[in-house]
Amino acid sequence: MITVYGIKNCATMQKARAWLDGHRIAYEFHDYKTAGIDRERLVRWCAEAGWEALLNRSGTTFRKLDERQKVGLDERKAVALMLAQPSMIKRPVIEGDGRLVVGFDAERYRGLARGGSRAAQSARGKPARTQD
Repeated sequence: MITVYGIKNCATMQKARAWLDGHRIAYEFHDYKTAGIDRERLVRWCAEAGWEALLNRSGTTFRKLDERQKVGLDERKAVALMLAQPSMIKRPVIEGDGRLVVGFDAERYRGLARGGSRAAQSARGKPARTQD
């Protein structure tokens, strides 16, 4: 089973969920805007995908930050920002079957449709970790 993390009303999330539904891929949805996200999970995602891939710099939440909060961004500061305002986490994040996919990418989602293919890739384009 996979879990899709994101924000319910996000347009990209709607595309991703429609794609998953259209390919009959079962998933649980976690709205991290309403339910939040735990530090341990976010830190693990950063280790696997990179904080740069997870931080949504193009969203209005990030753009509205005071410039002082944007200066000298590193993983520690990015994690603190994403925990404080989960809408700064890129959407969707799909986790399950030993894989992590950040963002909507139909090509990488095809690996989900193949039922656990190790060909699925993480956000950095490397083969995803598997849990053997």
